[in-house]
Order: sequence, then C-alpha cells, then structure tokens
Amino acid sequence: MSSASFSSPSYERIRRLNAIGIALSAQSDQNQLLELILGSARELTRADAGTLYRVEPNGEALRFVMVQNDKLNIHLGGSGAPVGDHFPLIPLHLENSQPNERMIVAWSVLNKRTARIADAYHEEGFDFAGTRAFDQKTGYRSKSFLTVPLHNHEGEVIAALQLLNKLDEEGEPTEFDDSDQDIAESLASQAAIALTNRRLIDELRTLFDSFTRVIASAIDSKSAHTGAHCRRVPDATLMLAEAASGANFPGLEGFEMSEADLYELKTAAWLHDCGKVVTPHHVMEKSTKLETIVDRIDWVTDRFEILRRDLEIEKLKQELEAARQGQSLSQERLQAFAEADQQLADDLAFLQGANTGGEFMADQLIARVEALGQKSWVDLKGEAHTLLSPDEIKNLSIRKGTLNDEERKIMEGHMVHTLNMLEQLPFPRHLQRVPEYAGGHHERMDGTGYPRGLKREEMSIPARIMGIADVFEALTAHERPYKKPMSLSLALTIMGRMVEDNHLDPDLFAAFVYKKVYLCYAEKHLKPEQRDQVKIDELPGLHLAAGYRALNKEN
Repeated sequence: MSSASFSSPSYERIRRLNAIGIALSAQSDQNQLLELILGSARELTRADAGTLYRVEPNGEALRFVMVQNDKLNIHLGGSGAPVGDHFPLIPLHLENSQPNERMIVAWSVLNKRTARIADAYHEEGFDFAGTRAFDQKTGYRSKSFLTVPLHNHEGEVIAALQLLNKLDEEGEPTEFDDSDQDIAESLASQAAIALTNRRLIDELRTLFDSFTRVIASAIDSKSAHTGAHCRRVPDATLMLAEAASGANFPGLEGFEMSEADLYELKTAAWLHDCGKVVTPHHVMEKSTKLETIVDRIDWVTDRFEILRRDLEIEKLKQELEAARQGQSLSQERLQAFAEADQQLADDLAFLQGANTGGEFMADQLIARVEALGQKSWVDLKGEAHTLLSPDEIKNLSIRKGTLNDEERKIMEGHMVHTLNMLEQLPFPRHLQRVPEYAGGHHERMDGTGYPRGLKREEMSIPARIMGIADVFEALTAHERPYKKPMSLSLALTIMGRMVEDNHLDPDLFAAFVYKKVYLCYAEKHLKPEQRDQVKIDELPGLHLAAGYRALNKEN
C-alpha cells in the first residue's frame, strides 16, 4: 500500500473512528458517553446537527436524550441544558397497535435498519410534518437524514442515532453517502457496546447497593433499639471522610479520597455490622439487664409482693393476738411494720432502676444488689429461697449497659462473623478494602479493641474514621431504652475521654469537631433537644491532636 493511501481522507476517518472507539470504552460517565457518541458521529460525517434517542424501558417509545444543532446553536442534554419536556416521546406503535413506520426514527428502530434520506422535503415514504414545523418556527432547512439504530449484544435496539444535514466544503447541506453510512454504522456498533456495558455496570452497581442495604435493613429490623444504626453510620462516615479528604488537616496531611474511594468506604459502612445476622436475637434485643425471653424483673417483683404480703400477714396476726388480750399494737411496733414495708418498696424500686442499665454502676450500688440478693422469701411449700438467684445478681450488677460478660462476648463476636462473611466475598479490585474498613470500627488505638487487636499505626485512616462514626451514632441514638437521648456536648465529651484513653483517633476526632461534622450529622438525624451548644475549648481529648494549638488559635 502506498504512503498516499495512509494519508487519504478515508484512512484518517478510520484512524479517528478507532480513537473514538477507545475513548468510548474508557468513558464511565453516562452523560459524557452520550455526548461523545453524538459528537463523534457528527464529526465523522460532517453533520450540522444530530439527535440521540434512547428506547424507553417498556420498549414502546423513544426519548430524546441529546439534541445538537450548530447552526441554531442548540445543545441540549449532556453538558448542555437539560432536554426536559422540549420534545415529546415518540411512540413506536400507534393507538391501533400498528407500527409507527411513518416516522423515520421509529421505522429505523422497529426494522433494525439504517434509514438514509437525501432530502426530507422530497421524501414521500415518511411523515416529516414535525420537521417542517420545526423549520418554519426556527428558519432552519432540514435536508439530509441518516438514522442508525444501536443494537446490543442480544440484537435488541437500545437507542438510535439520527444525523442531519451533512455539510459540504462550502458549508452547504448535502446528502450522506455510502461511506458516511458505513462509518456511522461502525460507530453505532461500538457505541451500542459502550452503552450496554455502561448500563450493565450501572445495573450491577444498583443491584449491589440494594443488596448491601437489604442486609443492613435486615440487621436493623432485628432490633427496634438499634433500628437505624446501619443506616446512620454511613452518613457519619461519609461526612467525616469528605471533610478530611484533601483538607491537609493536621495529622491527616495528604489524605485524599476519590469518588471511587468514597464509594468503597460507603459500602463498608453499610456492611460494617453484617455479622449481626447470626447474633442471637435475645442478645441483640436485651433492653434490660434481666431480659431473656421475658424480663425477669417481673419475677423479682412477684417475690417482693410475697414479702410485702407476708409482712402484712404478720402485722395482722400480731394485731389479732393483741386484740385477744384486750390490747392493741404499740405505735412503735406499727411504725416498724410501716418502715419495713417502705423499705421493701424502696428496694424494689432500686432493683427496677438497676435493671434498666446505664452508663455506669458504682461499687456501692453493686454491693446493695448483692446484699438484697441474700434476703429470703418462702414459697407455698414452705421452702426458703434467696430473693435473687446468682444469675440475677450477676446481671443486675452489670456496670454499663445491659449485657453481661458472656453476652458481650457474643455481641463482640459479630465482628468475627462480619470479617468471615466479607472475606469470603469476591470483591472486585475497587472494593478490595471493604473487609478492612468494615472490620476495624471496634479496634482501639492502643490495640485493646477487637476482633484483631490492631493498633493505630496498623489501621488505615478510613477504618479509623468508621470507629469515630460508629461511636458517635451509638452515643447520640435516641432509640436505646437504657439511656436518654444524649446531647451533642455530652456525646463529644465522652468521645474526648475515649481519645484520652487511647480508644479513638485524636486527629480524626479533632477534624470531626473543628470541621463541624457533628453539626451536619445533628441537623439530619438528631432531635432538636439534643442539639445543644458545644463549648469546643472545654472538650477533652483535643489537646492530643496534631497541631491542636494552631487549630485552637484559628478557631
């Protein structure tokens, strides 16, 4: 082949077509992909105008997704103005269910064939009334048409490309020729593959996202008390990640997350508690210390009722005995009965309060539980029993929350299950770190967390971000039955103490505070009464963050 052949216009068009094909396969943005398809088709055929249509999901109509016309300076769709309702849907079938073959683009889609028109005003096979009306309104002269259907790998038409008015060397409209049709059909084939791939990727992503949310919803549904945890943690996680990314925040210099990185982190946040699907329901739902299948505080209440009835019976017996002797009980004795009855009422109220759980139970309160547990009551058989069983004493003596040590280990086991589940999934390369991120939110900076006992330097920043988000959501959640909704100032104070205890990352905590992430979250998820004024200068833990003095001076 001569060197002249390699410099011919046809060869240059083929080179350009190949370059466009490579660009189409690399384009991930839907709007830019559509714009590239239409713009490239017009470039290769020297078309003054063009329209890209998408077949509606029901397969019964065509939708205008992009309209371009250089002479009229029209650019709708893609980077231009939205197409909106400028153009109505084009039905593929008429009201009598007959094919709509009078419109050229509908005919092309229905017959899966390219349509080429030299001059619309002299074409009798199609109805160009709409085209004439457009020309009359705009002063344009629509002449040559080249309409090409786009087929997917299953032979289904998914879109249509319509080119209008090929321009000659003088800029005048002329008709499209065979080479224009060949190049347009070749581009349409590549474009169809790109659109199909993009659609499949988007559909798979939508399916995957829906799957992760279904898992999170299933976990949330297991417990009315943590019913929004898996939905709120992703919000807090992304808010902090976006605030820290690219900010060169002290201690986090150079930390940046791309859109793909944020998607990976969001996926991890949605799946961070997936292991709870195997956590026993009675442990997840344990809203009081004595709750199993039922709340055993009712059994304790019944025993107190027996003690109070026994006390009342003893009082009546003594009053009868005194009456037989023509006497009455002394005021001192009556007062003793009244005080004993009141003491029983107080002791019951104390145990009922202890049963609800809380943030901390002091040693003297635990000692009182143990002392009350040694009291006795007598059943109908006359057998004596301690007021509280050893298991009831153990559970009522839980210092924090409602779970005893064994139950807490079961709950902590959800992280082992989470990692086991996620590490079995064949995540694609862009989601490879999901198990790491999701599995790190209960680790502590000093290595005393679980399940792997990782230290700060062994954890990535996104994994540490999830730890901040998980704690903040848990502290401020308003559905927990064992505590009142926590205010922002109290929650941040507790988190600051956790920083001082080397549990939470100090730099991320500082970013969470100084970047006002807590306020953004509060506006979306917290009740108005929780949104109190936070005195940042008084929060513990901030002094441990890198660059604290500079930050404090700026704020």
